[in-house]
Amino acid sequence: MSKQRIKTSGFSLVKGKELKGDDYFDVKVIGNLTIAIVCDGVGSADEGAEAARRVTKYLMSNFKNRPTTWSIEKSIKTFTKSINSILYEESMVNYERPELVTTLTIVIIEGDRLYGANVGDSRIYLQRNGIISQLSHDHIVEEKGYDGVLTQAIGIDKEVSPYYFENIVNEKDKILLCSDGLYTVIDDEKLSEGIGNGAHFIIKQASKLMEDNLPDDTTAVVIDILGIDQVDKLKQQKLIIPEKLEVGMVIDGYKLEKSLIQNMRTWLCSNRGKNYVLKFAPIEAIDDHNILDLYVKEAWNSKRLKAGFFPKAVIPKNRTHRYYVMQVVNGVDLKTYLKKRHLSVDDTIHLAKMLLKMSQFLLKFDLVHGDIKPENIMISERDGKHVFKVIDFGSMTELYSINSTAGTPSYLAPERFTGSSINESSEIFSIGVTLYEALTQKFPYGEIEPFQQPTFKTAVSTTKLNKNIPDWLNSIIFRSIEVNNDKRYRNYSEMLFEINNPNKVKPYFDSTKALIERNPELFYKIGFIIEFIIILAILPMIG
Repeated sequence: MSKQRIKTSGFSLVKGKELKGDDYFDVKVIGNLTIAIVCDGVGSADEGAEAARRVTKYLMSNFKNRPTTWSIEKSIKTFTKSINSILYEESMVNYERPELVTTLTIVIIEGDRLYGANVGDSRIYLQRNGIISQLSHDHIVEEKGYDGVLTQAIGIDKEVSPYYFENIVNEKDKILLCSDGLYTVIDDEKLSEGIGNGAHFIIKQASKLMEDNLPDDTTAVVIDILGIDQVDKLKQQKLIIPEKLEVGMVIDGYKLEKSLIQNMRTWLCSNRGKNYVLKFAPIEAIDDHNILDLYVKEAWNSKRLKAGFFPKAVIPKNRTHRYYVMQVVNGVDLKTYLKKRHLSVDDTIHLAKMLLKMSQFLLKFDLVHGDIKPENIMISERDGKHVFKVIDFGSMTELYSINSTAGTPSYLAPERFTGSSINESSEIFSIGVTLYEALTQKFPYGEIEPFQQPTFKTAVSTTKLNKNIPDWLNSIIFRSIEVNNDKRYRNYSEMLFEINNPNKVKPYFDSTKALIERNPELFYKIGFIIEFIIILAILPMIG
């Protein structure tokens, strides 16, 4: 689904008192493309209408299944020529003359790029800053006495040469596709005035001018650009993805000093005496558009998520290669830290608050981190205190995503192994496992290998593994790692409230255990009461 903020409208009226017309239009979002098509059938009414319908459906279907390596330009020209050939050959076989004939206008928006083409005299307009301009080219005979005679149309000849153009779209731009039935009735000034009210308004305005007796079928599609998809905009930049990176290489002023990850795509670099971290796109992104999509989303998230929970990151405007830049976070990842010692209770409480506030911050963007674990948490020291930062923008995914593969098995909530959506509750489970490990250096349910179908047995109380842990904190952690998500915290705010208010934390009891194991004090208290009642009952009998 496209992330573009685009509003579309389409409307059509037939001429005079007719019940059916020759025009056909459609607007669809296919992947990250917004596609609008208007066709005006010519020739005999039945065959012209059929041609308009078939061309529209053919193009929409082919764009849905187009090869990912094809450019928009190649796709438009190839598909247009293909349907032209189909209709022309079919007309020659069935009628021995062109009958399946239609005009065509098509507009495709990807990120901030506008791609368009037309064949015939249906038009494409762009309104920007109140000024409307025609982007298409009328294929008509310009000599007197030949008004309305087309020099090109789909299906009229064996070959066709669509007029193709590209442009940049800006926020608040408006694009109009229309058949000649509209612009022959309304001039450019009235089109510009009415375009902001949508297709229905413009067509009704034209009909009113003709006293509801339009001389021709009249169709309009209006595309209102409310905002630009920044991810698509970044993806379309023509940047180099280097296949090999080596120590000493200089890219846009950044000198590669040391590879930080085994895949050789994340590097410690220096530039003008300062150190930075550069993360390059994976080599696979050269040929795999899905991997490129994921990387571009990662880069975009790194840039827009400006908060103290994360390292500062930027995407240089004049870069020549596909990378983004992060600040260097001094220290070690928490996993490395935990190999030598567990985290103190105070530091763990501080970490818990940070992770929950970070997760709440991501909710504003409809995101979850997706892979909360010690490896993705950097721990450093500032003014004698430990400071935590969360890394790995690449794992971030949309809230309630069901297709996300984000996460590491040992930290995944049980329902994630059965295809449930990723949400606040499943993220809380990951936070809980991380806190458990930070305090005990162990996993609550053991280490889980990739592709393993885990069984979640009873976890050992943190207080048995680390005697410094207060009961209230143990209760919070166990409520966060509950296998039954109905008993787990549902929202970050619930867990954060209890961490901030230890005196209000209710003791956690594992319902799978016997009462004597869950709450020995309560077990013996009940036993004492029962014994006392029995004694009271038998005393009169003794007397």
